[in-house]
Amino acid sequence: MAQELSEKELLKMEVEQLKKEVKNPRALISKTGKEIKDYVEAEAGNDPLLKGIPEDKNPFKEKGGCVIS
Repeated sequence: MAQELSEKELLKMEVEQLKKEVKNPRALISKTGKEIKDYVEAEAGNDPLLKGIPEDKNPFKEKGGCVIS
């Protein structure tokens, strides 16, 4: 599709996109970073990567072993 448009049309589309993006509200990283950190710390107890999965609910648990005699 982009090959079918002229350079002028592509530039016009880019300007329209930039006009939309400039209207987006921005937040300071010092504020949002703290909010993300607080959220992650609050949800850490529910995270299976940190807490682990109970053996009875683990779908990847080995069901049997291999015995070579």
